[in-house]
Amino acid sequence: MRNNNIGLWFVAPAFIAIVVFFFGPALAALIISFTDFDIYALADLKNLRFVGFKNYIELLQTPLFWKALSNTLFFVFVGGPLSMAASLGAAILLNSQAAKFKNLARTIFFAPVVTTLVATALVFKYLLHTKYGFLNFALSKFGIDPIDWLGDPKWAMPAIVLFVVWKSFGYNMVIFIAALQNVSSDLSDAAKIDGANAWQRFLNVTLPAIGPSILLVSIMTMTGFFQLFAEPYVMTQGGPAEQTVTVLYMMYEQGFKWWNLGNASAVAFVLFLFMLLMTIIQTKFASKQGVS
Repeated sequence: MRNNNIGLWFVAPAFIAIVVFFFGPALAALIISFTDFDIYALADLKNLRFVGFKNYIELLQTPLFWKALSNTLFFVFVGGPLSMAASLGAAILLNSQAAKFKNLARTIFFAPVVTTLVATALVFKYLLHTKYGFLNFALSKFGIDPIDWLGDPKWAMPAIVLFVVWKSFGYNMVIFIAALQNVSSDLSDAAKIDGANAWQRFLNVTLPAIGPSILLVSIMTMTGFFQLFAEPYVMTQGGPAEQTVTVLYMMYEQGFKWWNLGNASAVAFVLFLFMLLMTIIQTKFASKQGVS
């Protein structure tokens, strides 16, 4: 019992910090989502009223929410797999014995992760400029007309996906490299002796061995794309024609542009429910595949 008490004293500061700075604000936001908390309530709490599920009902009846949700799901289901594929591909390339200058390549691939997001988004915005962007300049050399990457509803979302994948894949790459380095070479050698080619060894030996890392990266990537905000905010401001408005962007506008904090809190918890549902689906699927 004495040892347990000592352990509790050691974890107490971290536990208190989590309660004060995470669970406390989360509980307060949940309570606010059932009120009409707005700029008038900020001035005087007497103006605050309990409205029950009104914010949630109105949110589900708002066309912009469903538009933002469809945009967010596009980012999740298109950008997420692309980011994971790029991360895993880079990790396999850098983990191979034939790779040269591994440390330099890792640094180059990881550099976008630690670079300021707003700065890189602005640079990418200029690279995609219709008249002066380098990408359109390169395409013109092949006789392709300039594309309005961020002003055309058809191209705005793929352009942001391209940027987010470039910005974030290096982090997951490091996780995959660590996982690949822990794969036993004996299993791969045994499969090779049995006649398995490189692709068969990858599918039947490497992928199952790094399954837990794939699950971790999948959940982290999914939650990251669900919380996409800064990229469309800097690059498109939610346009064109609300094509890049995400759920988190909508929450920001409700809370900090229109000061409807009750509505913004409702948006946050609906987003949380979607993220929780997706996480449960991923873990259930992984458990069926024998990944834990």
